[in-house]
Amino acid sequence: MSIFRRPDYQSDATQFINQLKTSKPELDKQQQAGRALLWDKQVDRQLWGDYRRGQVAQKPYVYQTSAD
Repeated sequence: MSIFRRPDYQSDATQFINQLKTSKPELDKQQQAGRALLWDKQVDRQLWGDYRRGQVAQKPYVYQTSAD
């Protein structure tokens, strides 16, 4: 090791997160459960494809009324 090497820097945020994880070891499981509740879902690709094919293109001037 070089004599000029500085100790590894850790920001205040990193130190806080590391301290939080050591004080609450169940935090990782709670985060994974929350993610599974909102984000980790099975996607039916055929249903989404049907939905996208059924969309109608939006007109360029949405708020302009037709003068016809």
